[in-house]
Amino acid sequence: MHFAHVTLPTQHVERTCEFLVKALGLTLLPTPRNSPVPVYWLDLGGGQELHVFYVAGFEVSPFESEFGRHIALLHPVADFPAIKERVIAAGGLLVESERATPFER
Repeated sequence: MHFAHVTLPTQHVERTCEFLVKALGLTLLPTPRNSPVPVYWLDLGGGQELHVFYVAGFEVSPFESEFGRHIALLHPVADFPAIKERVIAAGGLLVESERATPFER
């Protein structure tokens, strides 16, 4: 079993989607026209999708952290320096992990 999709609510649908495309290299998928709110569907690979959609008044929870709610993606280690540069160039922030691991994060 694997996820069909994960949802990512935001007040800034276009800006969030643009960041994910530029920084992570995700590709846009066809989006249904019957959504009552602005939404973009992005391809995570392996038949899995990320749905970015508008929620009025949405605010990031104080529980979104390493030990709270978060989404973790696998990415080739060889591309870590480049993806970190893309994240920063696209306006993202790199956050240090709260615990040591035997692998790069």
